[in-house]
Amino acid sequence: MNGNKAITKRDVDFAKWYTDVVTAANLARYSNVKGCIIYEANGTAIWEKIKEVLDKKFKETGHENVTMPMLIPESLLRKESELVKGFAPEVAWVTQGGSKELEERLCIRPTSETLFSDYYHEVVKSYKDLPLKYNQWCNVMRWEKEARPFLRGREFFWQEGHTVHATKEEAEAETKGMLEVYKDFFEQYLAIPVLTGRKTEKEKFAGADYTLTVESLMYNGVSLQSGTTHYFGQKFSKAYDIKFVTKENTFEYAYQTSWGVSNRMIGALIMVHGDDSGLILPPRIAPKQVAIIKATTDDETNQLAEELNKKLLNANISSYIDSSDKSFGFKLAEAEVNGIPVRIELGKRDIANKVITVSRRDTLEKEQIEFDIDIVEYINNLMENIQTNLYERAKTRRDSMTYHAKTLDEIKKIMDTQPGFIYAPWCGEEECELKMKEIKGLKSRCITENNEKETCPVCGKKSKHIVVWGIQY
Repeated sequence: MNGNKAITKRDVDFAKWYTDVVTAANLARYSNVKGCIIYEANGTAIWEKIKEVLDKKFKETGHENVTMPMLIPESLLRKESELVKGFAPEVAWVTQGGSKELEERLCIRPTSETLFSDYYHEVVKSYKDLPLKYNQWCNVMRWEKEARPFLRGREFFWQEGHTVHATKEEAEAETKGMLEVYKDFFEQYLAIPVLTGRKTEKEKFAGADYTLTVESLMYNGVSLQSGTTHYFGQKFSKAYDIKFVTKENTFEYAYQTSWGVSNRMIGALIMVHGDDSGLILPPRIAPKQVAIIKATTDDETNQLAEELNKKLLNANISSYIDSSDKSFGFKLAEAEVNGIPVRIELGKRDIANKVITVSRRDTLEKEQIEFDIDIVEYINNLMENIQTNLYERAKTRRDSMTYHAKTLDEIKKIMDTQPGFIYAPWCGEEECELKMKEIKGLKSRCITENNEKETCPVCGKKSKHIVVWGIQY
């Protein structure tokens, strides 16, 4: 509990548990703007940490940040027909400016391929201008029917990378390379094991030649599309007339990519690592890594707290002293529900015995350590241990809900027992893909490999691929 905010047991009602954790940890709440979420201080801080880490990774791989307008003229949006068709149901339109009706509708960006393509049309003239590797951090709007904090909402945080290249090979290398950046981030920072692969034609991004995806599995066996990279080839370049002069002095259409992740990652953090006590944050992504909580406020305790905090901060460990006017017990519970990885507790009796109590959030275990220990080394080692434990725990859980099936009966039995990732052969026909959806909404998550040795569980014809199937948020 956090104060009076009770948390439903995770195994009793997972959906209610999720909402309770979001509320108790002050991550987000519903607003009076229908379909839009208020991202509170703790939720926003996690996003800022995600942004800090990813932004560094993007820049290390040669990308720069730019900022595009949030409004897109309808005529510009309609230049790429597949994109329009894919996003039309989710577009929000601005039709009036002040008291004057607009001559042309403006959509609030659901994504920015059109804006980047229009920009590239203006600035790309020669092979010497290429590649251009840009990223944008922004909010987007998609008119979702339902809102669920961090998972679905009409307005949300994300980043969208948009690059333009002189060759097909370079653009495809970008598409695959950024997928690996995402995979590394999920596993090394969020401590979430992921699958990567190619989306089917039905599930790919509107307007892409193909889409690669990062898929993660939540505690309850429901999958979450966690990040995607798209190879556009020359589709958008031809639609927006992005041509350049080659080394051979001929004209050629450029090759484009895009890639993105959103604040859904925070939803994944909650649903993969959280427990009945609230949020659990991996140390590498936690905005606050260590909470120092005092049972008393005498001079000796205050001095020790300040000394410990200073040592940790000087070692780039994000610690803080909870100096709020709340009870000791409330502060402990608050740090726990907020998912702070490590908690240092200072009490008069402990101090008299020259020890301090350290509690780890992942296992809720406590240990007493002596004053003369190297606190920086100890905390760093403890945080690495927590980071590894969270990943291994999530992987063990994911693996226990990963199945292999060859028949529809096997697939149905799995879905009736405990959903998860189901590896099964597929013939490649959309009709069979849609038939699979009749089994509790089962959808293709990604193609992991080509395989012509099996038979499709739906039609019985020779398979073309092994596909991971699952139900999704």
